Amino acid sequence: MDLHNTDDAVTRRIRAFTDRVARLKENDLYFYNQPVAEILPGMKVRVNGRVMGMYASYSYLGLINHPRINEAAKKAVDKYGTGTNGVRTLAGTLTIHNELEEMIANFKHAEAAVTYSSGYATNLSVVSTLMGRGDYVFSDKLNHASIVDGCLMSGAEFRRFRHNDMAHLEGLLKNAPPDVAKLVIADSVFSMDGDIIDLPKMVELCKKYNAWLMIDEAHSLGVLGKMGTGIEEHFDMYGAIDIKMGTLSKTIPSVGGYVASNKEIVTYLRHASRAYIFSAALPPAQAAAANEAFKVILDEPWRVERLNQNTRQFIGGLKSMGFDTMLTETAIVPVLCGEDDVAFAMTREAQHNDVFVLPVVSPAVPEGLARLRATVTAAHEPDEIERAMDVIGEAGRKLGLIK
Repeated sequence: MDLHNTDDAVTRRIRAFTDRVARLKENDLYFYNQPVAEILPGMKVRVNGRVMGMYASYSYLGLINHPRINEAAKKAVDKYGTGTNGVRTLAGTLTIHNELEEMIANFKHAEAAVTYSSGYATNLSVVSTLMGRGDYVFSDKLNHASIVDGCLMSGAEFRRFRHNDMAHLEGLLKNAPPDVAKLVIADSVFSMDGDIIDLPKMVELCKKYNAWLMIDEAHSLGVLGKMGTGIEEHFDMYGAIDIKMGTLSKTIPSVGGYVASNKEIVTYLRHASRAYIFSAALPPAQAAAANEAFKVILDEPWRVERLNQNTRQFIGGLKSMGFDTMLTETAIVPVLCGEDDVAFAMTREAQHNDVFVLPVVSPAVPEGLARLRATVTAAHEPDEIERAMDVIGEAGRKLGLIK
């Protein structure tokens, strides 16, 4: 269909975005989808022929290109080839898939685990498989889009509570019919803000109102807890969460998602969740890389402490300059800019000075809350973090964000 000859709602939506992208590119404000030519040691990347410090990566423990993980992936290719050519239920399951799921279950202090082709597919499929019409699902207002989409797809009554507001959640739980199935779901660490869910109170409410609890640990695996095992370790509450979801593409340098839970729930998901039944299995190299990455985290606990040190340095330094980093306590560090155009301009100034950060703008966040969503990792050196903060600070002063 020729967009130039139509004016329906689809055409208008497409034009609005393409016009916005074109305007940004014309003003040197578009930095999305840049191809990284090379990933270098010390959280550096080569982009457009220039070496830049990477402050937009989810490799929280710096495991990208870890020699043990790379070697495990190479050996898996030699043993199994590059693909599975099938879904897990039929001919797609390899021994490395079972090893990975056993590793995840042990790491997460759960009876069993099941893996999926992506984190998005995991949330979408698991929520919509567990919940259905007539059930009630309660979701934090700032939960990841994949959780929201899973809730909507389930057909359950969808209730959103104010961000990390346990009093509001309790009110919603109290008003739900007592005899319906209920699921409370939240991120552990929120992907745009970097703050941590109030797990102790949430667990208390789920017990009080007989609700299942599902927590998305995409950004807490390798980040929270002394050993990096996640939010249950952080609060010393092992076994408190019914359904522990996470990804294999952030701290774990691979791809995919998982759920760790009791054996009955995992068996049910293997035979009822569409993203497991109808998606091809994880490629052997990716399964092996993820499996080895969990072992590395346990063998090298210094990485978690180093991440914590770097996080304190980054948040503290930016705050001392006068930036608003919101309520973050983790390696996700929002640098609040306000208007979208300011966030784009801050990105331009930083990238022109070889600091790779990216903006998050509306509609991903509410209008007026645009930000740089910077991340710090265990692989950053303290002097490199100082330099990145100097660059961000200079940009902030130039654009009037700080004095």
